[in-house]
Amino acid sequence: MIITSIPDFSLQYDEELSLLRVEWAAGDDARNLRASALELLRLDQELGMQNLLLNMNTFPDISVYDQVWLGANWMPGIVKLPLERVVLINNRQRVHNQLAIESMLALARVFIKFDIQFFPNVGSGMQWISDFSPRLPEVLAEWDAVHAPGPESGAKAMRSDRF
Repeated sequence: MIITSIPDFSLQYDEELSLLRVEWAAGDDARNLRASALELLRLDQELGMQNLLLNMNTFPDISVYDQVWLGANWMPGIVKLPLERVVLINNRQRVHNQLAIESMLALARVFIKFDIQFFPNVGSGMQWISDFSPRLPEVLAEWDAVHAPGPESGAKAMRSDRF
């Protein structure tokens, strides 16, 4: 199911996989990051999903002020969710956000009860988080039907990934 209730995010939820896929949809404009992050947290709480995929390659560089805010206001809610797995997509060229993510995780590590894995692209991350589910091609096709297929998108990325 494609969710359009938070304009700054492209969202997809699959109930069978208990998976929420999140991508930033506002380009380089991060002015609404905090408000959108709170809306996302409320949605996460409502869905109660076990698996979360955040494509950090789509996010602008996270400012130090936003890092502090996310660490103090967003991470405490995330660690209380019934999450089992979190995938963070972040390629090698996104060093700033990699360091920002790692610093936020370090602060919350003692409270984190779920598995966190980093992947360079969506295809490999979706394969892992779904346990290579036979349902995955359908989920990726749903995404591609709404969001123009690109190098980071659904089925095309899955076919080109190698572990």
